[in-house]
Amino acid sequence: NQFRKAALRDPSSRTMASSSDVALPKALTDFIFDLYDSVSLSQLTEEQTKLYGTDFRELSSKYFGNQPWPSPQSIASECNGDPLFLAVYREMTHRHWHQVSRPTLRDRIEGWQVYRELFDELLEGAEDANFYMLPGWVFDILHEFGYQFQGFCQVRSAVYSSARKHGLLAEDGAVSATSSNQQSNLVDNLSMLEGSPDAWNAEDVFGYLHRFSHLGLPSQVGGSCRDLPVYSYFNIFAAATRSRLECLLGDFMSSLQALSPITIYSEYAIPKDENQTVSDTINSVFAAKLSIAYHTGVSLLMLRRHKDAAKVLGDICATMMRGFKTGQLRKLPGSDQFNKQYDRMLSLLALLQHICPMDGVLDESVAKSIRDKHGARLEAASSYEDWFQSPKFVSTDTTVAVHRQLAQLFLREMEQTAANRNLRSYLKLYTSLVVEKLAKFHDKEKPEGILPLLLSYKVRTRQLEREEGDGFHEGTWKDAQDIHYYIVKDVVHVDEAAKRRRFENFFYNRIEQNDDILRAIATIDVAL
Repeated sequence: NQFRKAALRDPSSRTMASSSDVALPKALTDFIFDLYDSVSLSQLTEEQTKLYGTDFRELSSKYFGNQPWPSPQSIASECNGDPLFLAVYREMTHRHWHQVSRPTLRDRIEGWQVYRELFDELLEGAEDANFYMLPGWVFDILHEFGYQFQGFCQVRSAVYSSARKHGLLAEDGAVSATSSNQQSNLVDNLSMLEGSPDAWNAEDVFGYLHRFSHLGLPSQVGGSCRDLPVYSYFNIFAAATRSRLECLLGDFMSSLQALSPITIYSEYAIPKDENQTVSDTINSVFAAKLSIAYHTGVSLLMLRRHKDAAKVLGDICATMMRGFKTGQLRKLPGSDQFNKQYDRMLSLLALLQHICPMDGVLDESVAKSIRDKHGARLEAASSYEDWFQSPKFVSTDTTVAVHRQLAQLFLREMEQTAANRNLRSYLKLYTSLVVEKLAKFHDKEKPEGILPLLLSYKVRTRQLEREEGDGFHEGTWKDAQDIHYYIVKDVVHVDEAAKRRRFENFFYNRIEQNDDILRAIATIDVAL
């Protein structure tokens, strides 16, 4: 390995170093050279994990805490001017600058060019490519791609909203020629948006994600790239990113359908990757697993599939609780955001339990956490807005405030919940009840007044539930009620659902506790 690196560093085999390259710290040039070697030549997982996961963050903190990394041109000599690596480097350093600064509109538009350059290199050279990137690195690229699209949509909507407020936009959408000095920055931003109509265009954004879905998995593969694990990673995480963006745009069914490659090929072994399956790859990148679970849970909730949403969010919350206990999550990049995301999902689970009481769906530790944190407050709540912890929905139409619209739509849906819970509380007290008496409980003058509520409760609790082997968008229609009732003449008959005694939860919890104890014992230094 050292002889190979020495040969590559032979000045005769590399382009001449620029003056800016000479000024770079040696630690920086060595890092770039080693990173290029790990991507294109050695392709060693352990080496790349250290370079990307540790060294890049340390160098960023030491030299570039408040300034951008050197341009790709200034480090080209360290990678023989490889266009693919230069595009990868540009994206990596642009992502860093986006995180440590307050990006301007110009920075956001430039971000689109960064990702276009990288994705064009990846897709156009797929047949002859030979490189390796960690699954976590690939996810970071695609996750940031989605994040910057979301950010650009929000900024663009804010600019146009402010312009309309100040009278800078005519009815036909044209920018007004007159403006005050105080509005000059707003006019500049409008002009910049008018001059970059293709920046972060939704069709192009989804076009790139769809193109990645044709690489790396069995029936979708064309060409020799099928043997490169990196293209399988791009396929997997492009599906996750597409699902996330569909959710942000309010197309919840498409969000679930986008995950089909992941569910269909979950047990597919990725070539040249030590027989790692698609499912193993997702589990190896916790941030990806978390993103998929959260946006899938939100989509299921908005589609009124409460039980499936609770299963998805409950499973990831149980995993996170174990990770917090063992300290494993604190070691992962982005761990400072995990607690916030956990609290958001717990709020959604509390809401789901309130809407659709369910027994045996959630892990007992998660259910206890919900009761302790949200139980009393949720029972007394007059509004559910605080518990609706959705992502920031965006729109490609600058005239539509989609986040507010979707939130209001959900809250209107929740207005029926109080009446349904009230009805359920009465039905659970009786095995049979005269309709007239039930109507009086609800302050209805005539028995007929309660019939729409009885029918509405039946309809609202009939849900699509996912079966084993189904995609997230598939399932079987089932009754999600924990009680069953029917009417014969003027009497409501009630059959409470049989309660299943879940002994396995007791044993699961004890096994987990024992595992936690063994892990703690393993960390104890017994050397005398």
